[in-house]
Amino acid sequence: MYADGMSFLEEEREGWLPFEALLALSDEQLETPLEGAHGWTGRDLMAHMCAWIDCWLEIARELAVGPDSPAAERLAELGRNWEAQGEAVNAAIHAEWGALPMAELRRRFETLPGELRGYLTVVPEARWLKDPGRLASLTENTLNHYGEHMADLRVVLEAAGR
Repeated sequence: MYADGMSFLEEEREGWLPFEALLALSDEQLETPLEGAHGWTGRDLMAHMCAWIDCWLEIARELAVGPDSPAAERLAELGRNWEAQGEAVNAAIHAEWGALPMAELRRRFETLPGELRGYLTVVPEARWLKDPGRLASLTENTLNHYGEHMADLRVVLEAAGR
């Protein structure tokens, strides 16, 4: 458990930092399918990471104005049924976010993590940091998720000569 929200936010920021290297790649480099990264492109990785941050951004927006979050309930339900639905959910994310123009994907990739951090600074800590279930969900969809995809990030960056 974190002593305060800023401690979590600093750790999350440090965890996200390596992914920002994707913004330095050209569109062509981001569109190249790669072995060793689920067959994904850098663009796919950006979209996947953004989509899960965006889930928690919706939760943070709701928690900023009240103690209830329908989005958190939907995410919890998804987690309970992940084995049955996970691949379909990731495929839907891939399709939805893959349809975005590259400039829009880049904009979201650059801004959504900071926007999430900003919202969390105004959400009372009792609604996220001190709530074990919500903190676990946030950690799973940020810090743990970043760690799960660090190898994919390395593949994308190495293929681009970075």
